[in-house]
Amino acid sequence: MTFRQLAYKNVTRNKRTYAAYFFSSMFSVMVFFVYAVFAFHPSLSNESLGSYVSLGMRFAESIIYVFSFFFVLYSMSTFLKARKKEFGIFVIHGISNFQLKLLVFLENMLIGFGATVSGITAGLILAKALLLIGENAIGLVGKLPFYFPWKAIIFTFIAFLALFLFISLFTATILRGNKLIDLFTGSAKPKPEPKASIWLSILAAILLLAGYTIALLVRKEGVFFAMIPVTIIVSIGTYFLFTQLSVSIISALKHNKKLYRYKTNMIALSNLAYRMKDNARIFFIVTIVSTVAFASIGTLVGLRSMMVDVMTNGKPYAFTYSSKKNNVQEMKHVALIESELNKAKFKYKELKIPAKNETSLRTGNEVTLVKQSIFNQYARDENEKTVLLKGNETIYVPYSQKGVDQFNRNEKIILKENNITLNPVKVMTHSTFPLLSTSHNLLVVPDLVYNEIRSSKEENHYLFDVNGWQETRAVGNILLKKITPSPDRTYFFSSLAVDVGKTTESMSLILFVGLFIGAVFFVAAGSFLYFRLYSDLDEDIRQYSAITKLGLTEKELTKVITTQLALLFFVPIIVATIHGAIALTALQHMFEYSLVKESTLVLGSFFLIQILYFLFMRTRYIHHVKRALM
Repeated sequence: MTFRQLAYKNVTRNKRTYAAYFFSSMFSVMVFFVYAVFAFHPSLSNESLGSYVSLGMRFAESIIYVFSFFFVLYSMSTFLKARKKEFGIFVIHGISNFQLKLLVFLENMLIGFGATVSGITAGLILAKALLLIGENAIGLVGKLPFYFPWKAIIFTFIAFLALFLFISLFTATILRGNKLIDLFTGSAKPKPEPKASIWLSILAAILLLAGYTIALLVRKEGVFFAMIPVTIIVSIGTYFLFTQLSVSIISALKHNKKLYRYKTNMIALSNLAYRMKDNARIFFIVTIVSTVAFASIGTLVGLRSMMVDVMTNGKPYAFTYSSKKNNVQEMKHVALIESELNKAKFKYKELKIPAKNETSLRTGNEVTLVKQSIFNQYARDENEKTVLLKGNETIYVPYSQKGVDQFNRNEKIILKENNITLNPVKVMTHSTFPLLSTSHNLLVVPDLVYNEIRSSKEENHYLFDVNGWQETRAVGNILLKKITPSPDRTYFFSSLAVDVGKTTESMSLILFVGLFIGAVFFVAAGSFLYFRLYSDLDEDIRQYSAITKLGLTEKELTKVITTQLALLFFVPIIVATIHGAIALTALQHMFEYSLVKESTLVLGSFFLIQILYFLFMRTRYIHHVKRALM
């Protein structure tokens, strides 16, 4: 048998050990390849949106590549640790240190090459389906045909071959300096139960509570400035939670004799405490990775909902046309909008609102003035409160909460251009008046006062209320071609369906990239747990075999295994869910927009996936253990 044949036999004989590593690496290659297919797609290089798509995909690729490096490196170190006993046998039979490193290098490269080729092949098979999903996600229907992505193949192959080459060279040095007894005992060498520091345990609780409190108390722009320090505080607290506080909790449970000696609790708690040091590291990694996935995807989903809601807030109008006083094309454009709506057989109501823009002398901000009669006409149509003004009285309708805070009923408003003083009598915060979609605060004034004001910024606003405005995108695109943008800004036309569609498309692109990255992180988190579980399978089988000889029944064995697996799978996910919920609540405070629905959807979906993954892994693990004990 040649040396290369020995490396090949080692890989094929350790199928169970290397299967998780191989398939996880293959998945990383496949995801990277899918991004490369999008990034190198010829259609995207010519589209204005496509350039952002390609840039987004390349950015995502860089993140996945860096993460894949650490992910594969961790996987290899875990498996090499599990095979130390085998390496010890090789050393006994005379293998040199150089030959042992060469053997590890050849095995790693063999698996890496196979995972790279398999990942690219799987990506090619799914390419058409993934392109269809991608083009629908970013709104480029029919513009992403399948093509043979030879650039993506070469790029992915070289990138991951270099990654596996570097990792193979690096991991080949892990065995350096190990004594023969250390290699021969392998992972079966007992580890002392970790001792917890009471002060570090208290510090963990303080850091987590402090981080949560700051995140929940800060508002608006304060969230942005608090983000980095809170992240650092919570990350340190999480590390000490698993390495110190969890050990203290287990120790406290073991000192509760009644609980500790109840049925199989002694076995579950003792075994958990015995391996807590290694589990703590995995818990911390999985928690941080899962929290990143939860928070990023929840934020992207929430941002898309928020932007669409802001655009459609109040009463949505299908088309808006604003014209300055000197616009000679005003009536022509309005007639064109009416004609296209009639041609498409849409039922609509047209609302004309004359308005004047003036500057407040006190604040220097521009305000929009409308007639009392126009305001009341709209209020009656929408079953809202009407107003009754006398003399120079005015109703103040602020655009945002900032305007409410600035309102002072006892302070008169002086219009700078006309030197007219208005007496504010009321602030109205619940109006849906259309012109509040602008960035100016609104003043409702008596008709006589409005007519007295001479303004160079007089405008007419035409709003078209269409039943089923979501279906007017085709009409909107036609009108946008015919009503071209005004170079001197004498008029402005917008289609709500077109604007919402473009916003949804651009946010869907970001969400599409974020979902892929989040999926990679979450699958990687599950893979970390999988590696930890199966790296200790042989040792667990020896322990369970010894315990069953003492009278442990099959039902009790299943209960012990289920308890230990549940702790391994759900403790980090529960902590990550709490972290994610706090992060999304903080973002809700920053945007002043409820993300409860989006948070529940994202966190609930991930938790459901984790339950299904747990049930699958529990079934397989119990099957392996029971088959070995038969």
